[in-house]
Amino acid sequence: MPLIPEEPQIHESAQGPRVTPASGRTAPTPRPVPGPRPAAPSRPGRPGPLRPGQPVQRTPRDMAAKPGPSGPAAPAAAAATPQIQLIPASVEGALDAAEEAVDLLLDSGRAPGDVLVITTGEPHPWADHELSFGEASYWAQHDSGDDVFYTGAAMASRAASRPVVVVAVNGGPAAAAATALPLAHARAGALLIVCGDPQQINSMLGAGV
Repeated sequence: MPLIPEEPQIHESAQGPRVTPASGRTAPTPRPVPGPRPAAPSRPGRPGPLRPGQPVQRTPRDMAAKPGPSGPAAPAAAAATPQIQLIPASVEGALDAAEEAVDLLLDSGRAPGDVLVITTGEPHPWADHELSFGEASYWAQHDSGDDVFYTGAAMASRAASRPVVVVAVNGGPAAAAATALPLAHARAGALLIVCGDPQQINSMLGAGV
């Protein structure tokens, strides 16, 4: 504990010389020196006045007990459900709409590795080009997660989850779109964007998502 300076004590020698009996006067009795005043009693529930260097005292209200390992476990957070956004487009324009959506995502600050694009009909030209070097090289780029990844509905089950999934309903068999939409919904962490015919997409989303 830090030392608390005490009030100076006045000793008897500081009172000056006493008058001896030979002078005919009785030496005055020195007055008692007042000692330090006792600290004022503190009110219940509040700390008393602090002296310099004295650590702050906390009341039981301030020191709320934290739940220990034996306390009740916190409820598990509910699984996040991705937001679904529908972009109307024809079968022929669905892939262009998906590319525009990707451009907007990147312009808004999304990292390229956050985006997965699934096509139900013709594959994206990038996917065709990369697959020409072999599937091992193609999926290695997916695993690196450095860029937007394009894949077809037939292979989409192998793709890992990403924060944003864009689906271009650009043709193909009806079963491809019906399978791709629930899969895309499961892979999307925050946002699912579907480009295509609204009536077809709504019926598939209502049935499978």
